[in-house]
Amino acid sequence: MTPPVIHRVTTLDLKFQPRPWPFADEKRAEISAHFSARQRERPIWNGRVLLARDPVFAGDRFSAEYFETDFASFLAWRDWGFPDQDVFNGTGMGALCGSDGAFILGEMGQHTANAGRIYFPSGTPDPVDLRDGFVDIPGSVAREVEEETGLTPADYNAAAQWDCVAAGATIAMIRLLRVDQPGEGLRARIEARQQQPELSAMHLVRAASDLTAAMPRFVTAFIEKHLRTSP
Repeated sequence: MTPPVIHRVTTLDLKFQPRPWPFADEKRAEISAHFSARQRERPIWNGRVLLARDPVFAGDRFSAEYFETDFASFLAWRDWGFPDQDVFNGTGMGALCGSDGAFILGEMGQHTANAGRIYFPSGTPDPVDLRDGFVDIPGSVAREVEEETGLTPADYNAAAQWDCVAAGATIAMIRLLRVDQPGEGLRARIEARQQQPELSAMHLVRAASDLTAAMPRFVTAFIEKHLRTSP
């Protein structure tokens, strides 16, 4: 597998360009059957999501074009090993970091499509994230952080830059969010705020030894880089 590549940028230029997705159109019957089978496993909903293509890194800018599809097609594409390699999942993530340097990540609940996986607060963009023809990843990250942890932008200091981690069929745009509170207290604060949580547990990462196989490679690559370069 190709190692992840991290690009640091300050500008996200993410246009929305509606277009058909041949994979979704040509495999519709198989996709529907696959989604029905997945729904029998857990209560997932076939909403709308935004996927992307044509990624370009130039200087401090990351550009791409997004299109809309249904979650069933996204899930089949993911579960079947990303057969359309011209498409990628361009998702934003908020890397919450306590005043003691501890990162806090959430473990997805058993009722979700990513059960057991451990991430920073994040989500595949959807049409709610569209603003004047562009995908608002900063807004998407703020929304996901609040939905998953109860923290609002007033609770953290967001870095100016984004670390875009390209790993396989994902480009994770990760923004460091510093909270003026130690990790243990931050975890307790989040757990106290959660109502009908999407997450089943919160995990602290202070060192490389805290990383686990349940964390996607784009998450661990970001943390490894941060641990190497932070004073």
